[in-house]
This record gives sequence, C-alpha cells and structure tokens, in this order.
Amino acid sequence: MADSRRARGGPPVGTGLAAPFDAEDFIRTQTAIGTVELVPEIRLHLASHVTPLWEATEATLAATNLPPPYWAFAWPGGQALARHLLDHPDIVRGRRVLDFAAGSGIAGLAAAKAGAAHVTAADIDPIAVAALQLNATLNEVSIDVTAEDLTLRADAAWDIVLAGDVCYERPMATSVTAWLDRLVAHGTLVLLADPGRAYLPQDGLEEVAGYDVPTLLELEDRTIRRTRVLRVIP
Repeated sequence: MADSRRARGGPPVGTGLAAPFDAEDFIRTQTAIGTVELVPEIRLHLASHVTPLWEATEATLAATNLPPPYWAFAWPGGQALARHLLDHPDIVRGRRVLDFAAGSGIAGLAAAKAGAAHVTAADIDPIAVAALQLNATLNEVSIDVTAEDLTLRADAAWDIVLAGDVCYERPMATSVTAWLDRLVAHGTLVLLADPGRAYLPQDGLEEVAGYDVPTLLELEDRTIRRTRVLRVIP
C-alpha cells in the first residue's frame, strides 16, 4: 500500500534525499528481520512497532523529503498474492513477472521462489528500492528493481503483472486500473489483490482465490482482512 506517487511506479516528486542519508542503514536500524503468519516462507525487513518507525521517518522528512515507510509492512494484498503464487507456482514458473508498487516486495519474492524466469519489482520510493534489494538478498533470490514510471508503458514486457492493494484512493485506483486494462489488452495476465478498499472497480474482475490475512490494528481497522486475488479481464 502507498500514496498515489509511489503506486504509479516512477520517481517521487521532489524526493531530493540528502547525500549523507544511507537508505540501507536506515532500514537495518529501524526494522527487524521477520516473517508474516500467512507467508512464513519469506523473510523481510519489517517494522515491529509502527509508531517508532513512522516517527523516525518524519524526523528525517524535514531534511530529506522522505516518503512514508510503506515498504516496512507486508500489506494484505501483497501477502495474498504471495500465498497464492507459492501455493500455485505453475502460474509464474518460467514467466516474466512484474511486482507493481512492490513495497516490501513480498509478492515478487514469492514469484521468484515459485520459479519465475525473471522478476522486476517497481516502486517509486527510493527507500523501498533499497528495502527490495535487501529483502531479495535475505531470500537468496535475484530480482531487478526499478523506479521507472511504468504506467507510461503498455507493452508486453511482462507475462504477468502483480498489483497488491492499489485501490484505496480514487485518483490512484482510476489511473492504475486503466493502465492494467491496457496491459490485459496486450495479452498480459494481471492479478490484483484487494482487501476491500473503497475504490476497487465493480466490474472487469474475476475472483480466483481468497485469503484471511492477519493485520495490525495500528494499520487497519480490524485484525483480519479478507483479501481476494482477482484476475483483471477484458
């Protein structure tokens, strides 16, 4: 999950991180290596306590314009996608996969573990880019990481696109789902996972699986989010 700039997959406006800032050091200092209940196969740099990390990020924000630390949490959509791919590796085996608005990268890491031929993880947050690289190393998989604005592209660069939890803000949901529709028109399989966000489209989706994802009350309004994995259809 992310703000609208992050979810578009390109460089954040006015990031301007100061030269002395070390993203990897910040991640290691502010997180602990752990797993989530639904996907214990994947290790991540996670925030064990939400408030301290947010406060640390806000303290840095004034000097560096650091985006919020969405990368430090495994959001329900990403978890559901990861679980689905690990349970059904034939979906991605031997294929080119994009994890869009990747955050922690849990879905893309699952695709790599499931045998994808090539995985790209896209996120505009420069700290997320560093977290993606660290998380790939943790899981001993190879993925490419990009901050390119991929919504400007509608080619067949990927066989499968994974989009977890991108429909909670109207402008973002509108632009991203339009881009996903264009990808589908070019023959790409798009799997979108949603835990009941307000701006999920009401049509053009086919449910393929559902998962009860444990969530933090500091981040969500309940301890379990029923999260659907949906195939975007023409």
